[in-house]
Amino acid sequence: MPALLTKTEGLGWFYNGSVSQAQQGLEASLLALVDLKLNTAFAYDVRQTIDQENKTRIEVYAEQVVELAPQLLEQGIQYLVADAYYSKEKFITPVVKAKLKLVGKLRADADLLWLYEGEYSGVGRPKKYDGKVYFEKELHRFEQVGCLQEGLDIYSKTVYSKKFKRAIKVVMLRQTSDKQVSRVLLYSTDTELDAMTIIEYYKARFQIEFLFRDAKQHTGLTHCQSRKKEAIHTHLNASLSALNLLKLEDQQLKVSFRADGVNS
Repeated sequence: MPALLTKTEGLGWFYNGSVSQAQQGLEASLLALVDLKLNTAFAYDVRQTIDQENKTRIEVYAEQVVELAPQLLEQGIQYLVADAYYSKEKFITPVVKAKLKLVGKLRADADLLWLYEGEYSGVGRPKKYDGKVYFEKELHRFEQVGCLQEGLDIYSKTVYSKKFKRAIKVVMLRQTSDKQVSRVLLYSTDTELDAMTIIEYYKARFQIEFLFRDAKQHTGLTHCQSRKKEAIHTHLNASLSALNLLKLEDQQLKVSFRADGVNS
């Protein structure tokens, strides 16, 4: 009912990826933990997006991560994986300052600089950069890591991002087919992280999408009838907590079935 919707706290215009356009509604920001061995994610912290005066939404998202960073680090969790939307300086700088290391995605035409690797001439200020990165023209300057499959080669290099104002490790997935070339650029603020690990971590990010899907289908994520942000917050966390319990029970049942199979 439109008359009621206008009074719902947190109502605003948010980008809806499923229809590729902004729509009026509510948004939740979810931080999840991914178990790489089980290849599944568990909800860790979910919050309704509430716009704050004099702050962009990307800064609000960063605040959530920074607040939780000490807890994550205590548990030995150092890496945060986020999609291309979060590849912004206002998100990356506070997250790195909180001692987390980010893995994310860049635009295919990202504005990057080569780091100067030559010797110091001994005169004047040491040279830091060695020109703009042209991916196809200067492919030889990247290190070829290997290939994932035929026609999909992996290249990597530590370069400087003008947008992020820091050195980053870039991993380029270069696809060649029918004389056409396309590329996907992943990165990490940890310049020592292995290229294949960056790919593995970014691939694991998609497990968070299944949390939203399953919570909508099975634990009533979108069924809250309240207009108050406190009640909406409670509902979001109850829905995702219930999903966590279901996933844990499912894992325990699988372990039990495997054990029964061995015993028999």
